Amino acid sequence: MEIVIGLIIIAIGAFCQSSCYVPINKIKDWSWESYWIVQGVFAWLVLPFLGALLAVPEGQSLFGLFASAPSFNLWMTIFFGVLWGVGGLTFGLSMRYLGVALGQSIALGTCAGLGTIMGPVLLNIFFPELNALESLTFAVILGVVVTLIGIAIIGIAGGMKSAALSEEEKREAVKDFNFPKGLAIALLAGFMSGCFNVGLTFGADINFGELTDPMFRTLPATFLVTLGGFVTNAVYCFYQNQKNKTWGDYAKTSVWGNNLLFCLLAGALWYSQFFGLSLGRSFFEAGGTMDTLSFCILMALNVVFSNVWGIILKEWKGCSQKTIAVLVCGIVVLIVSSFLPQLIG
Repeated sequence: MEIVIGLIIIAIGAFCQSSCYVPINKIKDWSWESYWIVQGVFAWLVLPFLGALLAVPEGQSLFGLFASAPSFNLWMTIFFGVLWGVGGLTFGLSMRYLGVALGQSIALGTCAGLGTIMGPVLLNIFFPELNALESLTFAVILGVVVTLIGIAIIGIAGGMKSAALSEEEKREAVKDFNFPKGLAIALLAGFMSGCFNVGLTFGADINFGELTDPMFRTLPATFLVTLGGFVTNAVYCFYQNQKNKTWGDYAKTSVWGNNLLFCLLAGALWYSQFFGLSLGRSFFEAGGTMDTLSFCILMALNVVFSNVWGIILKEWKGCSQKTIAVLVCGIVVLIVSSFLPQLIG
């Protein structure tokens, strides 16, 4: 029963993340780079910091924890956050060219598989004495493989959509639809986004141990990863502000109230996935199959819900019943992938 509770919590976080782009549509008179960095202040700084404070027991300090943590692990956690930030930037572009459903599906699918495997592999390179590769059991590998199969099926549905629709119909669903360009960007986004879980792996012990509630133990590391990602995004967005001469966006006082509200909402929805991941993992056996595969499960469920939003937003409008059937088949495979490892583990 605890496994089910953990999965439900992770699923709620995934649903929130897949909904985070809806509030962005309500933002007025700001360029992409301006609203992206403002929502990032909430998503990658403010809310993760507040979440990390939940892991601090009475009489202790979060910054004291960071000061006492092994410097190598601390900086590797931030470093992989910086790399994840590159994935976050290209992630947005993948949806620009493929739409919410297909863009998130391919990017998050790649992220799910590589993110799950890269963490133990890289940790084993630097700390072979930890035997991190032992966590990559048959059940874990099978879960990753089934997840990637589900993503591939959804990718096939996307290819069928691209082939069947006229250019006018593609533009109606997704304004800048470009399948080849979007596919390349989505794969890059997925690879770099997988670094988030690598960062969490290196920061797994950055907490107060038994003094920290198990539900909040990964939140300090989550903050360090998002901090690194914020740096990457801030550099790029401010560069775009300078290049496009959009610094004036921040001076539009008439829209600040509206835009700040929806940026906060978008940031909160985005952060919910990793807050939910931390809470959900506490219901799994530490170091067990479900715990190791939890990041992959989160990404798979993100894909499921992003495609639900894709249907709601009519991104699959005009597709044949066969294409929709392939899409639904891929979604079902992803749902099964969340439970399969537990059934055979």
